[in-house]
Order: sequence, then C-alpha cells, then structure tokens
Amino acid sequence: MNWSQGIKDFKNYLKLERGLSQNTIDSYELDLEKLAHFSDEDSWMPLSLDFDDLQQFVHSQAKKGISARSQARFISSFKSFYKFLLLEDYLETNPTELLEAPKLGRKLPDFLSKEEVDKIIASIDMSKNEGHRNKAMFEILYGCGLRVSELTDLRLSDLFIEEHIIRVTGKGNKERLVPINDYAIKILKIYLDEVRVHQEIQKGQEDFIFLNRRGKKLTRAMIFTLSRNLAESAGIKKKISPHTFRHSFATHLVEGGANLRAVQEMLGHESITTTEIYTHLDQQYLMETIMSFHPRS
Repeated sequence: MNWSQGIKDFKNYLKLERGLSQNTIDSYELDLEKLAHFSDEDSWMPLSLDFDDLQQFVHSQAKKGISARSQARFISSFKSFYKFLLLEDYLETNPTELLEAPKLGRKLPDFLSKEEVDKIIASIDMSKNEGHRNKAMFEILYGCGLRVSELTDLRLSDLFIEEHIIRVTGKGNKERLVPINDYAIKILKIYLDEVRVHQEIQKGQEDFIFLNRRGKKLTRAMIFTLSRNLAESAGIKKKISPHTFRHSFATHLVEGGANLRAVQEMLGHESITTTEIYTHLDQQYLMETIMSFHPRS
C-alpha cells in the first residue's frame, strides 16, 4: 500500500462509516500528507513505519516551532489512521500505541461582551442589500450558537418559524433542533421576504438560505472575512472569527444561569466536558453565584 491509496481508503472510511464532516476529513488528509511528504525522503510506506519513525516526525515538527496543540493534532490523526489499518487487517500491531501527545493547557476561547456583539451587528451597512443578509446571519450565528459550516448549510427546509425552531446539521451529519429568538426571526424574515426573494438563484442552490450575489450559497471564507471586517468597523480590537459568536452565545447563557446540559444540547457537543469550558470564562460571575447561593455564604 502506498500513501495515496492509504489516504484515499481512510477518507472513504471516515466519510461512509464514521460520517465525519468534509472539513474534519480534510484536516486528517492534510496531516497524513505531511507525514507522507516527510517519509518520502526515506521511501517509507504507511505499513512499514514504526514507533520510532513517527516519533521522529513529531520531533521534527517541534524543532520547526510547530505548537504543542498542532503536534497533538498530528498524533491524533496518526492514531486514527493506524486504527483504521488495524481494523482493515493491513497491520497486526499499532505503531502509534505508545505515541504520546504533548501536555496541553486548557485554552479558554475568546468571546465578546454583549455590548461588543451589539456594536458589531450595528456596524453592518443596512443601505446595501447584503446588509439585511449579513444582519440575519450574525443574529442567527450569535442567537443560536451555530458553527460557521452549520450557518452556510442552513436551508429553508430547516426553518420551523411557527415553532421558533431551526434544524441544524452539525459534525458527522448529526441533526439537532435549536430555538431561535423572536428578534432573529424578524430580521431573517426581512431578508427572506424583501431581499432574497428578488435574487436570481442558481440551479441546485434554491434551498440554501444565505446566498452571495451570484445566487450561490456563501462560503465559510466569506463569513470569516465579513466577521473580521465588521469587528474592525466596530472598533473591536479582539481577534474575531465566526466561532467567536458561538463562544459568546454559550458564555452569555452560562453567565445567565442556563443549565449546562441545555447549553450542551444547543451547541451539539458530544461530551459535557467540552461545554464545561464555558464555566471557566467569568470567574467574577462564578464568585457571585457562590456567594449568592451557597448555604455557607
């Protein structure tokens, strides 16, 4: 087996059997291609690599200044790949079994204050047709806590306006139902009824909600660019991405006393431990909660 065939088979496995998103699959592919490029220098093949070879690659990345988090991601990708090779009986032993990822500190995500969210959305130029689209997008991004890919993939058939619910397709094509607030619904309907209805939409794109000027669904890159530009217009100095609005959504819910399990469901987290990170974001809020509700306070 050469690298090209191994990566191709692995990608098919990730897509068909594990149901992972295309973005996740692409990340695995990039990591394995780096290993393949590195191993080409010594004509290594996937089935001939051992623990020392893999460790050598990781050390080479560390010497280049690659972050511990990226090194950990490489190792995670390699472990998944070699588990697949074992599963398919290409190998009898797993060379990644003793491969250890570097210790990582827990990285707290950046988030916006409620005032900063308002300033960013208020900086949208509503004199342009795309202004109504952009306002609806960011109200939903923040109001529903969506990932950027979930926003771009949102369809008209996913809207249940009367029930104040949208259907979201998350990682691994897992669906969840997320509440949508009255204000976001109002802004969305303005976009749909007064702007989108007049667009010429390309064939096959009719069901996607958010469209570009050419009548095709928006790309992730476009929303990243928009979020950065809006933050700059609003005078926000933080490093902003679409994911910042998702972090802000979760943080503000937890600060407001929302049940962590409910937040987990709305975010589509598999594990509650992923959601628990939001309890670390505002120590003052936690202190106030303890002082208010603990029986010994």
